[in-house]
Amino acid sequence: MPTDPPRSSGPGTRADAGPGPAGGGGPGLAGGAGTPGERGAPARARPAAGLVRAGAGAASGAVARAWDLLLRRGPDQAQFWVIALALGIVAGGAAVAFRWVVARMQAALYGTDDINTLGSFAATLDWHWIVLIPVAGGLAVGLLLHRFQMDGRVRGVPEVIEGAALYDGRVERRRGILSTLASAITLSTGGSTGREGPVVHLAAILSSWIAVRINASGMVGRDLLGCAVAAGVAASFNAPIAGAIFALEVVLRHYAIHAFAPIAIASVAGAVTSRIAFGDVREFDLPVQSALAFYVELPAFLLLGLLCGAVAVVLMRSIFFADRVGSAVQARLALPIWARPMGAGLLLGLMALAWPEIIGVGYETTNRALSGEYGFFACVTLVAVKVAAVAVTLGGRMGGGVFSPALMVGALTGLAFGSVATALVPEMSGEGALYALAGLGAVTASVLGAPVSTTLIVFELTGDWQAAVAVLAAVSTAVAVSSRAVDHSFFLTALGKRGVRLAAGPQAWLLGTLRAEEVMRGPDHPRAADAEIAERLVTEGTYLPRDATLEEAMPVFEATGAAFLPVVRFPPGDSPPEIVGAVFQTDALRALNAALVAQAREEHS
Repeated sequence: MPTDPPRSSGPGTRADAGPGPAGGGGPGLAGGAGTPGERGAPARARPAAGLVRAGAGAASGAVARAWDLLLRRGPDQAQFWVIALALGIVAGGAAVAFRWVVARMQAALYGTDDINTLGSFAATLDWHWIVLIPVAGGLAVGLLLHRFQMDGRVRGVPEVIEGAALYDGRVERRRGILSTLASAITLSTGGSTGREGPVVHLAAILSSWIAVRINASGMVGRDLLGCAVAAGVAASFNAPIAGAIFALEVVLRHYAIHAFAPIAIASVAGAVTSRIAFGDVREFDLPVQSALAFYVELPAFLLLGLLCGAVAVVLMRSIFFADRVGSAVQARLALPIWARPMGAGLLLGLMALAWPEIIGVGYETTNRALSGEYGFFACVTLVAVKVAAVAVTLGGRMGGGVFSPALMVGALTGLAFGSVATALVPEMSGEGALYALAGLGAVTASVLGAPVSTTLIVFELTGDWQAAVAVLAAVSTAVAVSSRAVDHSFFLTALGKRGVRLAAGPQAWLLGTLRAEEVMRGPDHPRAADAEIAERLVTEGTYLPRDATLEEAMPVFEATGAAFLPVVRFPPGDSPPEIVGAVFQTDALRALNAALVAQAREEHS
């Protein structure tokens, strides 16, 4: 739960939002409050200073009213689009800056700032550099976490989704900045993860800062978050359409009409900012698709989707398994926080001695797979090694995202499948590179839980509708397979393992946002709880702490059958708990119903 950005219960009505005194008249003005004899007299000239003050007061009042309307109605107001545009430019600039920082740090360590050739360049280095650079990076990340982030966990996209659902569009800003720095160190020292996840989280930090400053309501805060995320993704891939859909599909997890316009504006702004910095270039060099018996080949892409869904599940479960193993080893050996990322860096460096392709985000290997440059056995080997490298990096708490690894694993899986398919039925098959493209989309969509935005990213990268149809066919079956093995996506599964069950829908997690203190009846309430029954329940140990949520209360209601539960606070020392009120089951259900109605209203507005 974010500790630095306070939760907002809505902007409310500002006390200073109104204009000056009603009527705007003062002594001496015609029709003003002067004496009866003065009311019909000509108005006397007001001093210049008074006119300035009156004009400033009127302007201030108008601005305050407009701002209050903007905060209450948010994206329904055209003014919000201006904020979305500015936020899109800033978030796009942050994505550009993050990429620049990683490139400069990588150039200082490896001697090259081109992320698209890092793997092949690393193969030319002496073996001790290949090992020592990831170890140094892991140590730096570990010391950073040990000093400033005692839970030893790097924040990412899961926390952004959690902030959108539970915390009015806010994320932890201080810890988020530290996580961004940790991810930058990981990526620049050869960590086998991606930069898109940290960019999304960095964009969310920016939107949270704005939401806190303007005291934005939950809906406005979430829409600001969507704008920032869309701009960050659009800037990363030069794909404004996919950036907007990603924010709606993955982060906000709804397609509300009111949010679409500002998010689309921010996404375009982010993409334009990236193009100004880097030119109209794309991360991947995609081959031109030759003519083929396309429709006859579509069943093969459906089969490829089944394989890619299974591979995506293996990738996700490998990361969770590595995290469990890392935590168990750390606990058993009583290792400090800084030792875990350093150990992961050592394992990663040793693996890179044999397979330097795993170093960094892997765009070079992904490009080569999309060009069909690997054979079947090379693809299978690299898939296995890359999955292990990603698991080691993230299980070692080094930081980074899963987007780029999913792209690389998917492209290699698709190429391996395509090499077999085209060999078995050459007269009915196209190029193996198209299978690599479809595999890239299918694995990525399964890992991210983003079938629509992933398909759109591929379409924006290729501009080829046949490629988009092939990707969509593979994505459909891949997501159908993977969603039955995990909670819809890597992000939602990661949250579920921490007890945040967003995948089950709002009826499962909204109770966790409602505090018992907010719905309890105090002792002076006209229908307060019976004092004797409340005392007896407390004596029996049936009560709720003051900071408990209704998620904790409902199982107690179910188990005890009580009509109400006392809410207590704990005085200092060994004093018994003091009753401050009681939560009635009817009030709890009424609060849940109101929250569900508000959620549905936002999603369908």
